[in-house]
Amino acid sequence: MSRDARWKALLELLVERGRLDVEEAAGELEVSAATIRRDFDQLAEQQMLVRTRGGAVVHGVSYELPLRYKTARHASEKQRIAKAVADIIAPGEAVGLTGGTTTTEVARALAVRSDLATGSPALTVVTNALNIANELAVRPQFKIVVTGGVARPQSYELIGPLADGVLSQITIDVAVLGVVGFDVTHGAAAHDEAEAAINRLLCERAERVVVAADSSKLGQRAFARICAAEAVNTLVTDTAADPETLRRFEEAGLRVVAV
Repeated sequence: MSRDARWKALLELLVERGRLDVEEAAGELEVSAATIRRDFDQLAEQQMLVRTRGGAVVHGVSYELPLRYKTARHASEKQRIAKAVADIIAPGEAVGLTGGTTTTEVARALAVRSDLATGSPALTVVTNALNIANELAVRPQFKIVVTGGVARPQSYELIGPLADGVLSQITIDVAVLGVVGFDVTHGAAAHDEAEAAINRLLCERAERVVVAADSSKLGQRAFARICAAEAVNTLVTDTAADPETLRRFEEAGLRVVAV
């Protein structure tokens, strides 16, 4: 396992559990305790965690794992979800993509669709996610519109009134939301209120709204609400999702696609 992959795995375990012991982490990752101690020390220097005697705890302000440290957990599920989302987008449409690991996979799935290889434009993509814009900008057949705003390091998303200004001037066919949690009662949610506000505006400018979320996100709540479940037209998730949870979304009027 490379150092980068090891760090990603350590940080995810730490966010999940709040505290990790050296021996526990070494056993989980099947590496030596000395390697984990070095990893903890180096991550502490970057203020990604707080070193303790015999282990580490979550950094006081690190309640959300930065996108660059998120591992490929649920990777195959996210790729299946992304392809299913990409398949329901028609050539020539204007698509809004929020930030996140799943929406990044949606962008990649759109980029390799053969029927979107040509056009003027083949697709218009509106995003506040710098990493998504960067990946798609090399596709000359795609028209890329990036909102203004201040970059949020955790998710590479642009937030704030400058982003509001761009989104208030456009309309789009479909908004694809990446979420931290999606619940029938509490709706779609993100960790950060400014990020949620931009995502909400993207939904309001869209003819239809798609939530792309693996099953671990369903039934979960987060701090900042993006929109109500009823504002979403389609939920695309994976087949590990609880059938009762999916039934409740369907009863709320959503089209549910499990792949």
